[in-house]
Amino acid sequence: MGSNTESYPAELLQAVQRDLGLNADQARVRLANDARAGEVESKARAAVGDAFAGAWIDRSTGRLTVGVTDPAKTNAALAAGADVKVQAYSARQLTGTKNVLDALTAPLSITGWRVDDEGNKVVVEVDRSTRDAAAEKFLSAAKALSPAVTVVEVTESPTPLYDTRGGDAYYIGSGSRCSIGFAVTGGFVSAGHCGKSGNTTTGFNRAAQGTFRGSSFPGNDYSWVATNSSWTSQPWVNRYNGTNVIIKGSTEAAVGASICRSGSTTNWRCGTVQQKNSTVNYPQGSVSGLTRTNACAEPGDSGGSWVAGTGFGQAQGVTSGGSGNCSSGGTTYFQPVGEILSAYNLRLTTG
Repeated sequence: MGSNTESYPAELLQAVQRDLGLNADQARVRLANDARAGEVESKARAAVGDAFAGAWIDRSTGRLTVGVTDPAKTNAALAAGADVKVQAYSARQLTGTKNVLDALTAPLSITGWRVDDEGNKVVVEVDRSTRDAAAEKFLSAAKALSPAVTVVEVTESPTPLYDTRGGDAYYIGSGSRCSIGFAVTGGFVSAGHCGKSGNTTTGFNRAAQGTFRGSSFPGNDYSWVATNSSWTSQPWVNRYNGTNVIIKGSTEAAVGASICRSGSTTNWRCGTVQQKNSTVNYPQGSVSGLTRTNACAEPGDSGGSWVAGTGFGQAQGVTSGGSGNCSSGGTTYFQPVGEILSAYNLRLTTG
């Protein structure tokens, strides 16, 4: 079923090989089969009408199987190019049962419900560790809807997933706000004055995010936060115009080069690299090794991303401090990112 002669983007082939454990030829065959399966399903669904009972790809053959509730519709599904299995419940019946569940309020111990095409049932999942009286009440109501409902115990509950992106806001404890510098494997880097080791953070959406695992200020002004499993490190910096800069590396820009920064207060601002290896004497103590720029920044931008180079894809550093503002102009200093990565043995997330 299908041909492997079609051309696919290299990134797609690499991802399929990596995540599905296939070689290049197997990946091409699978992608071709999957594409054809979509076309066959559409034709078969139209051919069998209300008798349609779901569709799924048999991974042993690569062919699409279509379920039907009326054996008389078998030939119509075969003519569309599908294999056929007679099922007890139609897709319309199963979807109707699920729609009723969607209208109910489920306790947190119920982790979700779904239509299982191949199994010809509606599966309701419950967390084994938190299965309680409220869960039993919901499950009883669900099973009363249809004999197609089945209950499956699971050991984990899904949680929302968020992206870690340079320039986005994060909050320290219940108080102050800073900005993410750059995503690294397992978290992100930011300014040291934003938090101390052990401080907890929440994200731009106030969802639990992570914990400071390292922080140095004064002397330096850098830190890194280890994020929890709800957050995924992305090679992005927020341009605050609906697009992201894609970070490709961390080649250092020269004095006189154009440079831009991203932060959660004043968003995307640009200027010029003026001097490197500057020492700034803050009230809390001096910080050395900073880079001076004429791009503006304001409170809350601290820790945010600085980028330069082609497409602004080269990470430069994280906002430390400065003077002035974005109304009248100002001077801003950043902590070079290379020193942060080296200090904590971190790997920049690149795309």
